[in-house]
Amino acid sequence: MQRKIEWTLNLLRTIDRVPKKYFDHITGTDGLFEVRVELGSNIFRIFAFFDKGNLIVLGNGFQKKTQKTPKIEIEKALKIKAEYENEKRK
Repeated sequence: MQRKIEWTLNLLRTIDRVPKKYFDHITGTDGLFEVRVELGSNIFRIFAFFDKGNLIVLGNGFQKKTQKTPKIEIEKALKIKAEYENEKRK
């Protein structure tokens, strides 16, 4: 699993236009994205956001078991993003 996550994150570092299969914006959020990792029938998501253009900050992750991303996971990610941005302002 770790190798697959590293492979996916390496895509983000090395190519300009990452396919939506691996990285996509979360609809209805302000700047929240998900890194998509699939290993067999297991699907994992890691939330992320941008800082200063090119820096991608990774937040929480979870194993996706339903078609729709659970709202509680999105709320956690938004809280992490807000805390990060507040700390940067200090």
